[in-house]
Amino acid sequence: MTEKSIKKIEPAMKALPCLSRRSFLLAGTSATVVLAVGCAGISFREGTALKVVEYPRKRIASLKGIQAHEPIHFSYPEEGAAYDSFLVQLDGAAAGGVGVDDSIVAFNGTCTHMGGPLSGQYRSEHAVVGPCPLHLTTFDLRKHGMVVSGHGTETLPQVKLEIENGEIYATAVMGLIYGLDRNTVLERD
Repeated sequence: MTEKSIKKIEPAMKALPCLSRRSFLLAGTSATVVLAVGCAGISFREGTALKVVEYPRKRIASLKGIQAHEPIHFSYPEEGAAYDSFLVQLDGAAAGGVGVDDSIVAFNGTCTHMGGPLSGQYRSEHAVVGPCPLHLTTFDLRKHGMVVSGHGTETLPQVKLEIENGEIYATAVMGLIYGLDRNTVLERD
């Protein structure tokens, strides 16, 4: 830059208000607090329920045939890899569980992060499934399939169960099945 061009810029520079580091931090903190308080009622509400989508009722197993910590694999609500699911009896009560002590639960067996298969990843000592072989996400089966660790951000879709005359039936799915934009039963030709 030449001396002449600097002299032209100097008056304009003096006219600009100077924002000190302190003013910048105060303004940034204030904006963050306003956004956090304003969004708290929307984004961080307690008790926000997962969407439950009803499907045709399907018999999964007999209560007599269930052994604690031995997963039973099935497809629900459709056939195919995206619908691979498992039912397991835990040691104690679980959210959304059925049966004695609400200990029988069922979940979709596909990781919600990038679709990794969770088959064979049940860990009875902690009542979790995982880690996913792709990015190590682990899900808590006692708490509606909540993410315990890893890259996943969505709970594992839980299959809603009912018991009638000693038989266990799947009736709905809570949460979005990986790979779908919404849970619907595909229509057949």
